[in-house]
Amino acid sequence: MTRPLATLDQSLDRGLPSSVDAERTILGAILLDNSSCNEAAESLRSDDFYLDAKNRRLSRNGEPVNHHLGVSGFATYAVVDRRSVVPVPADVPPVVASLLGCAVLTGGGAVINAGRPQPGQTVVVVGLGGVGMAAVITALAHHDVAVIGVDQLADKLDLARSMGVHEAYTPDEARERGLKAAVVIEAVGHPLAVQTAIDLTAPGGRTVTVGLPSPDARISVSPLGFVAEGRSLIGSYLGSAVPSHDIPHFVGLWRAGRLPVESLVSSTITLDEINSGMDQLADGHAVRQLITFA
Repeated sequence: MTRPLATLDQSLDRGLPSSVDAERTILGAILLDNSSCNEAAESLRSDDFYLDAKNRRLSRNGEPVNHHLGVSGFATYAVVDRRSVVPVPADVPPVVASLLGCAVLTGGGAVINAGRPQPGQTVVVVGLGGVGMAAVITALAHHDVAVIGVDQLADKLDLARSMGVHEAYTPDEARERGLKAAVVIEAVGHPLAVQTAIDLTAPGGRTVTVGLPSPDARISVSPLGFVAEGRSLIGSYLGSAVPSHDIPHFVGLWRAGRLPVESLVSSTITLDEINSGMDQLADGHAVRQLITFA
């Protein structure tokens, strides 16, 4: 399920930054855009970012409606923080733009901003949902980088193979083969997946975790392994991204035919089908579902 929104509606131009032309596609990214790392860190602590009780901007029949991050696009109308608004060129269709604002920003951003693979290295992606597949296609866009997909579900492994990964395994198969990689992206949000990602990280390598587990979830690791082997464990929230910088980069890759964003869409649904869409997401078989309002 994709949460950002993309629209061509000219009625949305009031209050937008001067850099935004409302005749172009307007992308609502789920991450507030900040021009510096310090500002980004501050936004994670701010009330505006979480949109808590005193910052709710929508109501229904007099009752407040909660927001999620900067967009909350599961609605016919949305009140969007201007820092979440990113214009994209007119040749980028809304289907592509909406995926850039969440799955690609998160999974792809984790690759380019946190993993930073170099030519000759291998990238392993653990968890092949929408975010994981976005990490896969972003890694494949790199020159001379081998990409391996890891997932429990056979259909996800088959999909990853169809997208061009060089190898695809279940977690047990990956361990049995002694698989190790310089960059490992975890995109599940479960302690076992994080442990798998750590196990598959080569000496000197980076384990990048982008999944959002339960606040109560815990893992057990040996600090000595990180020190002795010079490995790093990196948390990458929403791809460690700055939307106004990273989304144009992804647009460039898409235009060049190197980032097949459309391949992430597993189904298109309407808003009144959202409950069944959530069920498909929970089953683990959906990649990215788009909600249309036509």
